[in-house]
Amino acid sequence: MRLDEFLYNLQFDTEKVRPPDWEVDWEDAPLPYKLYRDLPVLPLSLEVPLTLEGEPPPSEPDIRSFGHFLWYVFGLSQFSQFEQEKDIVQSFRRFAPSGGALYPNELYVYLKLENVPSGVYHYDAAHHRLILLREGNFDSYLAEALGNRCKISECFGTVFVSTMFWKNFYKYNNFSYRLQGLDAGVLMGQLLETAKRFGFSTGVFFQFLDKAINHLLGLVDLEESTYAVIPLSVNPVICGDSVGEVSVNELCRELPAIQCHHYMRSKRLKPYPLLIEMNEASMMETTKMIGSITTKDRKHSDGEMVKLVPVKPLLYDLAAISRKRFSPEMDFIFGKVSNAQLASLFKEATSSFEYQNDLDEQDHSEPRVSIYGCLYNIEGIQNGAYMYDEESHILRQLNAGDYRNKLQYGMTLDNVNLQIIPLCLHVAGDRNHYRSQLGYRGYRIQQMEAGMLVQRLLLTSSALGMGGHPLLGFDVNVCDEIYRNDEITSLIQLPIGHYQSRAWLKGSLQS
Repeated sequence: MRLDEFLYNLQFDTEKVRPPDWEVDWEDAPLPYKLYRDLPVLPLSLEVPLTLEGEPPPSEPDIRSFGHFLWYVFGLSQFSQFEQEKDIVQSFRRFAPSGGALYPNELYVYLKLENVPSGVYHYDAAHHRLILLREGNFDSYLAEALGNRCKISECFGTVFVSTMFWKNFYKYNNFSYRLQGLDAGVLMGQLLETAKRFGFSTGVFFQFLDKAINHLLGLVDLEESTYAVIPLSVNPVICGDSVGEVSVNELCRELPAIQCHHYMRSKRLKPYPLLIEMNEASMMETTKMIGSITTKDRKHSDGEMVKLVPVKPLLYDLAAISRKRFSPEMDFIFGKVSNAQLASLFKEATSSFEYQNDLDEQDHSEPRVSIYGCLYNIEGIQNGAYMYDEESHILRQLNAGDYRNKLQYGMTLDNVNLQIIPLCLHVAGDRNHYRSQLGYRGYRIQQMEAGMLVQRLLLTSSALGMGGHPLLGFDVNVCDEIYRNDEITSLIQLPIGHYQSRAWLKGSLQS
């Protein structure tokens, strides 16, 4: 019951998940990246390509191109400095946004490339290099940890997305559990989109033997845990069939433990027992626990249906759009959005969101996360609350009217003026986070999928000349009341609109 109450409060009553007297120890903040010590280093090419246009035909990568791939996924891309409340704020940015620019996630890779030792590496984003953690071939071990649902032997690499709990707990306390899943999803959205530009086929595994994967990577479960496993191949990645029964304890006995020392700067770590308890409750002890999700058919309103104009796929340079992507706050300005722009935003984001994963059934039709939105001053569309039906490419009106004031009052911070925002979107999903089918793991999976869709919306809005700012400081109950659907809930708020340049100093780390 304690964990159920925690998840409820995370979504609907966030003030209860943080102590009222919580103070952030800024002087003891952790680094936004993990630094390993005294381990073999594999440098990556710094001559990163300036453009990523189109989708090239599949081809076997080398370490040079793979390094370029990693940089566009999670490398340090920009240094920024601006004034905030008379203080100078400095930060290193990446192409994927993160709550508070804290980046609680880390990337690890299992590589099998020519002229490179096969093994497990950590991506050192601070220095754009790989750190060798464990050398060898682990095809069989990894395949078993995934329930033998993927031919790992046919993949040239596998990416592991992990979460380091302290990296944003120090600031957000227990609310960080919600952020960590969303941040992981945003990173995964960037990874999958970048993989297309390098001709890599991908599949996302949300279900695996957690402790066995952590054991392979040398992670300490109380500090860091794997959230997703993503095989990479030049051939289509299969994410299904064989499961069998493998227990985590018997699999871990196949490999000796490794201890790798790392530096994170913080010296006064505070305990986070709820995060540890949630992580342990979400873990899979045997591959028999692996399953799929059966989604319900969504309720359709009796309101007006607005058919959006047909649009062609957007053609854009991912590198240029990633560099251009910006999260405006008070930088939003008035600007009209055309019917065609809205249609392109929704169509492109949902089309590119389709991906190979281990949750879908073969007859899967209904998406697990969807786009809802309060629209204002859109060409040819009545002001109101809508749901986007991607299958029919239409908007279903749920409520007519102007909801800007209601949404503004529901925000906990006044960092965005919703009065001038034409699109206030909400990525929404199952109110119970698929608890009955996936247990406590369902919550973090849902947050990751929401983050993946958010990143698609951000990239597409950037391609259309607009900006979006992901927000969690909003009253979920207000939004759910607007959309009048008691089966779904708003997972994240995303205002999108035109913006002006901010007065700040920023420089690219790409030459």
